[in-house]
Amino acid sequence: MAKSLYETLGVNENASADEIKKAYRKLARQYHPDVNKEESAIDKFKEINAAYEVLSDRKKKDEYDMYGDQIFGGQNFHDFAQQQGNVDLDDLLKNIFGGGSRGSAFGGGRSSGGFGGFGGSSAFGGGGFSGSGADLDQRTTITISFYISVKGGKHNISINNESFDLKIPAGIKSGDKLRAKGKGKSGGGQRGDLIIVVEVADSGEYERKGNDLYKSFDVPLKLALFGGKVEVSTLDKTVTLKVPQNTKNGQKFRIRGAGVLDRKTSLSGDLYLSSNIILPNMDELNEEFKASLEANLPPFSSDTKKEDDA
Repeated sequence: MAKSLYETLGVNENASADEIKKAYRKLARQYHPDVNKEESAIDKFKEINAAYEVLSDRKKKDEYDMYGDQIFGGQNFHDFAQQQGNVDLDDLLKNIFGGGSRGSAFGGGRSSGGFGGFGGSSAFGGGGFSGSGADLDQRTTITISFYISVKGGKHNISINNESFDLKIPAGIKSGDKLRAKGKGKSGGGQRGDLIIVVEVADSGEYERKGNDLYKSFDVPLKLALFGGKVEVSTLDKTVTLKVPQNTKNGQKFRIRGAGVLDRKTSLSGDLYLSSNIILPNMDELNEEFKASLEANLPPFSSDTKKEDDA
């Protein structure tokens, strides 16, 4: 992969930051318009400053190392710069790297010829380059189900007279962005990317906190008092939960690893099940039993059990 910015500074791709800076300062002094009166020195000075602005910034250097001269339409940087003519190269290159002036290695503001720096978004992120300075990236928002946000799946998108299935990774959350390469706007024989902002629909059953999930489940009073087993549906399957005697309303049970997959660590959170004690309808109980309950039920106790592992 061609990487002509290194050639512009006369260093190899494995050069250290100090070596890059040293090469830049040497060339900048040599071709500075105040020192070198040759007409070609001005363009050379612009190219030197542009190369240094990219290669001296870790983020932009990493991006350039990944894509090389593809960023300049497959041309080497000298030819790319020469073809721009009187166009402000600083504004043009902002469409590639984004951002504003950072200043040269000598300090001060914008360097001669309009090369001040390229902070900001990626060359293949927020500001795609088409050769004409146009931003061909396109943005849209989709809403996915809660289940797909947790377990992953596909979502069909129809845009620009095209329909395709977008792969949704497990664990995605509202506000996360996905990128569909080559699905954006067209221009100049190139096509940008489609940036998709994801919104997750409310579940109505589950609540997500980080990578943990929370859900309530019904427990009949008899089961809460005397203990037993109850079946509870989860996103993956139906589980049989052992409910101990004297289970309190709101008591939590944890199912380890049944939460949301963390996209960075590949570890899953937990599922917390909160008991909802279902009381019987007193109108359906016979009078003798109701009288016995009223006479024998103990007074209120604040002694509660906090959490059990399933």
